[in-house]
Amino acid sequence: MSHFVRQHLQVDIEAYDASIRSFIPGYEEMLEWTAEEIARSEPERILDLGAGTGALTEAILERQPTGVVELVDVDDEMLRRAGSRLRRFGDRVRLRRQSFNDPLPGCDAVAASLSLHHVADMGAKTALYGRIAQALRAGGVFVNADVTMPGADPDRAADYAAWAAHLAACGIDEAQAYRHFDEWSDEDTYFPLDRELRAMREAGFEAECVWRKTPSTVLVGRKRIG
Repeated sequence: MSHFVRQHLQVDIEAYDASIRSFIPGYEEMLEWTAEEIARSEPERILDLGAGTGALTEAILERQPTGVVELVDVDDEMLRRAGSRLRRFGDRVRLRRQSFNDPLPGCDAVAASLSLHHVADMGAKTALYGRIAQALRAGGVFVNADVTMPGADPDRAADYAAWAAHLAACGIDEAQAYRHFDEWSDEDTYFPLDRELRAMREAGFEAECVWRKTPSTVLVGRKRIG
């Protein structure tokens, strides 16, 4: 899987952290919930899938005094940015250039933020969740912070309207907001919340939604023991 942020969002990497806060409702809170769920399990080895500029890894490392995070991404430019951002954490940070489709190393926890919506097929996504489950130790945790959308109108239209209102509040007019949604749909696929939970359960997780601010969602999966 190849995905490059500069091309997809049409923003400079240096502007990404500011832009994503305009694009995604509740972005900071979503990261906080994700980091707290990861920290609660006190993991020693964590994978951050599609780690981008390292914002989620930073939130995780700030909440726990031990543990190593491997940042997994195919975008060299984003990994370099993340490495610079996280230099203060020393050897607790490892950069790993690879695709979601490559075998994942064994770990205690897996986190992802606004990255797994690049998997467009639910069968492929369920298979990815299965690979995540295989990489995790028994009792390990998988936390996915992403966008979910109802499958049909009127609920789907209402969620997009709420999302457009957030962009408008950030200075992006409604017409431009909908143009963004159309542009992003070339690479982004947002599945319904219940379908995401079902896929996680099919992959072997006990799954629940712990936070949502339309359309931003935090899902937690705990690998079943035995």
